[in-house]
Amino acid sequence: MPETDLKILRCAIYTRKSTEEGLDQEFNSLDAQRAACAAYIESQRHEGWSLVPDYFDDGGFSGGNMNRPSLKLLLEDVKADKVDVIVVYKVDRLTRNLSDFARIVDVLDGNNASFVSVTQAFNTTTSMGRLTLNVLLSFAQFEREVTGERIRDKIAASKARGMWMGGNVPMGYDICDRKLIVNLEQAKKVRAIFERYLSIGSVIALAQNLEIEGARSPRRVSRTGKESGGAVFRPGALYSILKNRIYLGEVSHKGKAYQGQHDAIIDRQLFETANELLARNRANTILGLNAAHPSLLAGLVWDSDGRRMLADHAAKRGKRYRYYASQKGKRCRNKILRVPAGDLEAMVLAQLRQRRMSEGVINQHAKTSSRETVLAQIDKAIITAESVEIRFKDADVFGVKAIKIPAQLARRGKETKFVEPPNNSAIVSRDPSLIKLVVKAHRARSALEHADGLSIAEIASVQSLSSDYFRVLLRISYLAPDIVGAILDGRQPVQLNRQRLARATNLPVDWQEQRKALGFS
Repeated sequence: MPETDLKILRCAIYTRKSTEEGLDQEFNSLDAQRAACAAYIESQRHEGWSLVPDYFDDGGFSGGNMNRPSLKLLLEDVKADKVDVIVVYKVDRLTRNLSDFARIVDVLDGNNASFVSVTQAFNTTTSMGRLTLNVLLSFAQFEREVTGERIRDKIAASKARGMWMGGNVPMGYDICDRKLIVNLEQAKKVRAIFERYLSIGSVIALAQNLEIEGARSPRRVSRTGKESGGAVFRPGALYSILKNRIYLGEVSHKGKAYQGQHDAIIDRQLFETANELLARNRANTILGLNAAHPSLLAGLVWDSDGRRMLADHAAKRGKRYRYYASQKGKRCRNKILRVPAGDLEAMVLAQLRQRRMSEGVINQHAKTSSRETVLAQIDKAIITAESVEIRFKDADVFGVKAIKIPAQLARRGKETKFVEPPNNSAIVSRDPSLIKLVVKAHRARSALEHADGLSIAEIASVQSLSSDYFRVLLRISYLAPDIVGAILDGRQPVQLNRQRLARATNLPVDWQEQRKALGFS
């Protein structure tokens, strides 16, 4: 057949090697694969095969997945109609995974392309060819999984014998004949990190001090010439150092520690003392006890699903909102619960006040003495959608072991509040914006009384207010005295805020009707 009548098949060679070992050689495994594939394409020249000039080489990439840069580029070229045939030395160079193979074949079929194995005669356009390939790939995947199991078993056995199995070389050691050898100068720095942590008591503060002093991690050069290290000690790196059992002369594997074949550079008492402090600080951080102002009930609040509710806060426009929020958990009946910290703490303090506790407990601002007393007397507070249950540690003191307070949560503006807090004076929720509105209303009324014949529009203009807003203020100025007193004391209904009062356009003149309209019982 004349060459002009042949259909040109554009062939791309794909090569792969699982490890980088030997790739620095002048003629490596990838070169050998490509040479064999190129020779095969040349032998098919009479069939119209033509080698594309682009190289698609994945050196150091596993065939167990498709996360390979050159393979991705190759498949993109297939989709762009730049490649008709993919040529590989063996099928397992393309993939060792059956599901990945199916995805690759779908791409090839969808773009009228195919692939050829130089050492295995396959035609992916026929059902028999695909069956044969599936059988072959099944064995390739089996081989890969067995190899992985064998490697994992070897690592486990080696670590059980105390051998270091590679990875980043820990600070304080050098590598010689694949063994950890103590670097005396670095070992002193590691010991200093442990001792200073115990002295300072904070990983973050330790990191800041080391950065100020100009301390840096040791510089290292890998076998391939890649440089690393020389960076400041971040808190994450210090955590890794303080928790690394390598420094005890041990090797860890899957939660177990084995006596290592290398020397220790930290004595066991120093290591365990540092890790006890780490664990304690972590627990205190989770419970919110490391905060500048620890929440009164931190560590004592739970929701109805048995999830601990952690103390947290949010800040908006300079205002700090404290709350307790339940942790995320599986198989929980209810959604994440979030309750206002101030209201909940006030409920607990109110119960302690009713039982004639000390004045230090009553004072909500005396956080230190209040918290100590609360920890001594309160076992836990359990929050449900309908109530707050307070459980005491000593039933003999109070006569009861627990008390349940009816309380529901409702939105109040942008905040969540308890709708029905217990009826006692310990819960005070003064609303500055609401109080300011009432004060402003009485100023507007006073301006009207001393207006000397001016119209409302003229008085409002003098006050730099609109006429409509001035009328709103006048209406509010005629609130019942007991309603004004409740607002000033912070005893107003939880739903009553500045927005609701300002928008009460049909506010009755009758004081009793005002109380009903605004939610006063």
